[in-house]
Amino acid sequence: MSRLIKIYTDGSSIGNPGPGGYGIVMLIDKEDYKKEFSQGFKLTTNNRMELLAVIVAIEKIKIKNSNVNVYTDSKYVSDAVEKGWLFKWVKKDFKNKKNPDLWRRFLKIYP
Repeated sequence: MSRLIKIYTDGSSIGNPGPGGYGIVMLIDKEDYKKEFSQGFKLTTNNRMELLAVIVAIEKIKIKNSNVNVYTDSKYVSDAVEKGWLFKWVKKDFKNKKNPDLWRRFLKIYP
C-alpha cells in the first residue's frame, strides 16, 4: 500500500546573502504522523534556502514507493521544475545559473 506524504517547505534569509535558514513540516497518511526539521546558516540566500528545504525534505523520506506532494511558496523552485527550466539548465551544464551544486543534488533524488 502506498503512503501519502505531504511536505511543506520554506526558506529565507535576512539580506541576500545574509543569515538564513529553512523549515520543513512532513505529514504522513492523513496527518497521523508529523515531523519537523529546520536548520540555520550564517551566510546564504533566500533561493538557496528555499531549494535546500525541498532537497532535505525529499532526502529524509524513508518509505519506499510513497506518493509525495511538495508545497512551496518559492517561484524559483516550483517554476524551475514545473516549467522545465531546470532541464534546459542541465543541457547547458548550468552555465550562468545560480546554485548548480544544489540543483545537481536535487536531480539525484528527483523521480
